[in-house]
Amino acid sequence: MLILLHITRDNKNMKLYDRWQKKIIQKSLSTRRVLVLSGSRQCGKTTLTHSLGINNDIYRTLDNKEFLESAKDDPLGFIRHQDTLMVIDEIQKAPELLSAIKMDVDQNQSYGRFLLTGSANIRSLPRATESLAGRVQNIRLRPLALGEIYASSPLFLENAFQEKFHTFSSAKENCPLYSKNDYIELALKGGYPEVLRLASFRDMQKWHRDYVNALIERDLRDIINIRRKDSMVKLLECLAAWSSKFIDLSQIGADLSIQRPTIEAYINALETLYLVERLPSWTKTDYGRVGRKDKLFMSDTGLMSSILHWSMEKIQFNGDMNGKLIETFVFNQLSSIIDAQDQTYQLYHYRDRLNREIDFLVENENGDYLGIEVKAGTSISAESFKHLKWFRDTLSTNNRFIGIILYTGETVLRFGEGMWAVPISALWVQSQLAF
Repeated sequence: MLILLHITRDNKNMKLYDRWQKKIIQKSLSTRRVLVLSGSRQCGKTTLTHSLGINNDIYRTLDNKEFLESAKDDPLGFIRHQDTLMVIDEIQKAPELLSAIKMDVDQNQSYGRFLLTGSANIRSLPRATESLAGRVQNIRLRPLALGEIYASSPLFLENAFQEKFHTFSSAKENCPLYSKNDYIELALKGGYPEVLRLASFRDMQKWHRDYVNALIERDLRDIINIRRKDSMVKLLECLAAWSSKFIDLSQIGADLSIQRPTIEAYINALETLYLVERLPSWTKTDYGRVGRKDKLFMSDTGLMSSILHWSMEKIQFNGDMNGKLIETFVFNQLSSIIDAQDQTYQLYHYRDRLNREIDFLVENENGDYLGIEVKAGTSISAESFKHLKWFRDTLSTNNRFIGIILYTGETVLRFGEGMWAVPISALWVQSQLAF
């Protein structure tokens, strides 16, 4: 079994990870007037902004009570500055600043005027009515991807579309083999930087639970009026158990004694805080039996596991639990890779009324498709590719289609033209390319 890297640091020597979005931000500051860097609390936004190394920048956080009161009382005065970068942290706390920023950048069209960070999606906030269209670039920062932790480049999709996959050999120090238990362990930890400093899973789970409680007590109240805190806690636990499944609001609310409009409002609030997210269905077809339900995913598997009180002992031999965890883990990794690209990739899922299902469909700018299914097992058969081959032969006849099964085995295997079984670790391991 692979001995995983334990990423623990003392308080004085906390490791700073090289985030994939750093180069995107540095490049965009020379071409955009306003950047919005958003992501959940504690995912590393402030650390990333401080690592940019920009001289004479102005940094103001709205977590500071005096700054927040000044921003709300005098928005124009608060954002007034010379030709340098102003960083405003937690912008969602004072959405009235957006109107003042719009006026500022319309008068001063220099690039790199503002870098706004937020722990909530400001485009989803009801008070954030001012549009910065044409003036702003939105950048998403997620909890750490394994590629960032292990200092790899986000090349998986680029290589996969060229059918280039890494060879795997335990004899190579930079190309370790992973067992199924290794993947479960990685997923149980998740990607929040603070969590990776902790030595035990008990401490990690306590951190996650304290994190959720703090969000419900503080951040959620800025977005939505929560009448019953216990209902939100129960809903979040239900959504964690629902991760990787199709959204069914009626069934989700069946045991919670919460009315459907309230459930919808609460889920939207959790999405705004980047705790959960939806994966849309692929519907670019006239095939009448295509399903249209979104899938729901937790944005971090460590958080998901702690909410559900999952441990290695509890889920190791439970196929439903570890399958759900590993699929969510792959979603988190894929989403981080997509966010780090210069070119645009679209991520979907596919399911039809005959229960043909593909976990993830990735479309590139050329209209080519990468179909990805996730298997928690260590072995693959030709039968495993039947839905991928059906999609290729029926719905992707005019576009290039490559089918991949990401599994917990150790070997890259070819199953016919454009069909591959690939270890999940290919999402972040970079070694000698094969095929």
